[in-house]
Parts: sequence; structure tokens; C-alpha cells
Amino acid sequence: MLVAKKKALASAAAIILNGAECLRASQAEAAGRSRLMPDFHAELLHMRQNWRLKKVGGTILGDLSYRSAGSRFWQSGTFEVSKSAQALAASGASPSELSSAGPPRGSSIKVTLPSELEGISYIQVTIQKDTETIASGQLSINLPQNAFSNPETHWQQRLEAAQNVLFCRELFSQLAREAVQLQPSIPNLVVGNQITTSLFPGVQLCIGLCHRTLQDRKPALQPSRLDHKHVLEHSLHQLLREYHYSALHHATPRPASAPMGLGKRRHLAGPHAYDRQRLRDTMHSETILEKIIAQTQHVVLRLRTMYVIDQFACETKDPLVVAHWMCMSSPTHNSVKINIVSQGYETICRTPLVIHIEEHALKAICRDGRVIHLSYEPQELRYLLMCQVSQHQVNAVQTLAKFVGWKVLSTCTNAGVGPVEPVGNACSILMASPTGDKVISVRCGPQSGIEVSVSSSPQQQDFYPSTLVRDRKWHNLSGSFREVCLARMQGRSFLSKMEHLMAALTT
Repeated sequence: MLVAKKKALASAAAIILNGAECLRASQAEAAGRSRLMPDFHAELLHMRQNWRLKKVGGTILGDLSYRSAGSRFWQSGTFEVSKSAQALAASGASPSELSSAGPPRGSSIKVTLPSELEGISYIQVTIQKDTETIASGQLSINLPQNAFSNPETHWQQRLEAAQNVLFCRELFSQLAREAVQLQPSIPNLVVGNQITTSLFPGVQLCIGLCHRTLQDRKPALQPSRLDHKHVLEHSLHQLLREYHYSALHHATPRPASAPMGLGKRRHLAGPHAYDRQRLRDTMHSETILEKIIAQTQHVVLRLRTMYVIDQFACETKDPLVVAHWMCMSSPTHNSVKINIVSQGYETICRTPLVIHIEEHALKAICRDGRVIHLSYEPQELRYLLMCQVSQHQVNAVQTLAKFVGWKVLSTCTNAGVGPVEPVGNACSILMASPTGDKVISVRCGPQSGIEVSVSSSPQQQDFYPSTLVRDRKWHNLSGSFREVCLARMQGRSFLSKMEHLMAALTT
């Protein structure tokens, strides 16, 4: 009885030991295979978290397109997923080969893409003035430089690059279709992979689709040529994704039997209902090309405005021109506040000017509340700044005269005497000393500059009656004005020189 129990325990122990040995061998084999190549099913599960996959028969197919996001592009983004050659070799390797295998290399998944989705694509947007490029933007994902130097690139990078190629193709196809349908005064030009449209006279917008593969890869551009506008790149992405979003998301029909896509306000009746013109305006929606043209026109106009203001501020030393750009803006609207101040007299007089930059024109709001509409020509803005500077000088002298006790006899923003200004109108001011025996005349023109003249009375200290002038009061009339040479006077600025002049003439 005892011997039979011992034999039974020995046989059970042998079975357990054999099972443990087999389990140890299988674990060693699995560990060797995992060292040689990642698990195919685990990597496939990771792929399913980011990409749409489905099994058709014995083949695994994936989809790169944006159809689930609202895209209606005709080209499909189907790719095939299979085991790589290394994974197949690792599955048939012996345990001895697996034990001697090195660290893991490559991937166990092989991705087969259509030939038209291979390579790198990007949309290049360029604003050209004659032959000079003043702004450019590139639409592409941030791929490493050697992304396609090795055929065994990781499947994630290949799928991202292929999806970017599909996105760029859809974007350019949509822009080309809209360029043909639009009928502006200057027709749009669509030739090959390039769209050319006119923004302003002499300024064009060029949108091109660039595609490179491993076979026809060109040398990289210089860093100076790769300086692009991130705003244009972001706008192109955003406009197409908004187009996808609008294709899927429609307004809720009111009532339920109403057609899809009609807003709530279009169903109003009675006194709050829209008329025919407003309904027609609500039905019209801007295309992607119209939106990018409007944004690009605003970019060109903003660059011109910045250049004119900077150049004018550098050329004008007295007074100082300070520009403050608003940090909050929209793709088609921006504003800048310009303060004109005199050095050392900032608290006495300050001339503000607000300029709103739109798509085709500028709107300037002056200190007195006047609204001036300017075109896209930069010379008009320069003329306005010159007139504002001349008015600031006269206003500053008027304020300074009140502080030092001088009397302001008259001021005029549109002086009708003197030489005619080529641009704008001259400003003038007439001031008298506290005793009234000295008079200063200041005339400031946008291009003629500042002219200061002084008149004094009496002209002579002694009075001798004559047959014509018998009373002494007629002897106190002001004499002729004599021009003052401001260049020979002391002072850092015009107001400083005027302060010295008024102090010297005060008795």
C-alpha cells in the first residue's frame, strides 16, 4: 500500500516537472522572439487606437482619409497592413536562434501605401510683389530630414506623411475648383499645381502644391528661403477643417419637418422675419479661397502700414512718433495706436491717432473724433502722418503758451496765407506776450516745415508827433514780422526753443 502511494506521487511529480520544463522552454522562446521582434498583435492593437482598420477576408485594410470628419474628397486613403518580413522570419526561427538574437529591431507590421500617397507634400503660399517675395508660408507636418532616406521607416511616420499628402491634395483641389468658379475683375490663373490670383495692383498671391518622393527628392532649400508665416499655415489648416466641420454639423430643423441646414432665424415670421435681401445674404457663404485672399490682403496691408510708420518714425526726430500695436486682433482686422509727443514735454501735449487696418482700406480716427478713410496706397498714410505732426506742433505751442502766461490770439488748422502746401494744409498760431508788446507767429506745414516770426511794439522808444500821427497810442502798433532762425537757437526740440524764445521776449 505504501509502495503504491510512493509510485503515484513519483509519477505526479514527474508530470509536474515535465510541465514546468515545457513552460520554461516556451517562455524562453517567447522572450527570444520578443527580443528579436515586437509582437504583431500587440502592435496591431496599438495601431487600431490611432487609425481605422477593418478585416476584409484575410486582409487587414486601413483608411487614411478624413471622411469621418466630413471630407468629401474623391481620392481614397486605403492602405494594407500585414506582417513584416522580419516578423515572418522570427516566427519560424528555432529556439537556439532566438536565444542568440540581439536586441529588437524594426517593426512587426508592414504598411503598403498607394503609390500616389508616397513621399512628402506641402502647400506653399507666397505673396509676390513683382519679383520680390515679401511673405511666404508652408503647410506641412514637422517631419525629420531623414524621414524617407531609409525605406524601413516606422509605420506611424509613413501613415502621418501619407495622410498629410492626402490633406494637401484635397486642399489644393478645393482651392483650384473655387478659383475656376470665381469671376473677379482680374481672372484667376490655374496652371498645373499653381494658383495665381491678384490682391492689389502689382501684388499677387501664389498657392502651389509641392510633392516630393524618394526618387525625385531635391536638395533642401536654404534656411533663408524657409522663413515662412505661421499665420498663413494655420489659416489654411483651420479653413479646411472648418469646411469639414460644416459638412457634418447642421442646425437643428425647426420644425422637425423642415429641411436640414437652415438656421433658426431663417424660419422667423412676422415683424422679425428677414426680407429677401437679408435671406440672400445669409445664404451666401465665403469660399476657402475668398477667405484666404481676404486674410492675405490684410497681411499685405498690415506690412505696408508697419513699414510706413517705422520709416516715418525714423525720419521724424522732432516730435517723437510712438506706435502701439494691439495684441488682440482677428485674421482680417488689426489696429495700431500712434502717439505723437515732444521730447521733454510728454505731459503737456499728446496727439493720439488710431488706425484700423482692414482688408482693402484703412480707417483713421483723429484726436478730435474725425474719421478719415484711406485706400491701400501707402503714400496716403504718410501724408496723414505728416499733417498730424504739423497739427501737433501747433497744439503743443498753444498749450505751452498757456503755461508761460502768453495769450493766444488766433489759431487755424487750415491757414490760407503763405505758400500753398503740396500735401495737406498748413497750421498757424498767433500769440502775444503778457504785456502785449511782443507777438509771435508760428506757421507749420506738412512739407514746408516750421516758420517762426516775431513782431514788437513800439517800434521806437521816443515819440515825435507829426501831422499824420498825433497820438502816442498809434505808436504802439506792431511792426512787421521778422523771421527767427530756429537752427541758431538753443534747445533740444522745437518746444524747448519756443520756450526759450517766449522767456526772452517776456518783459
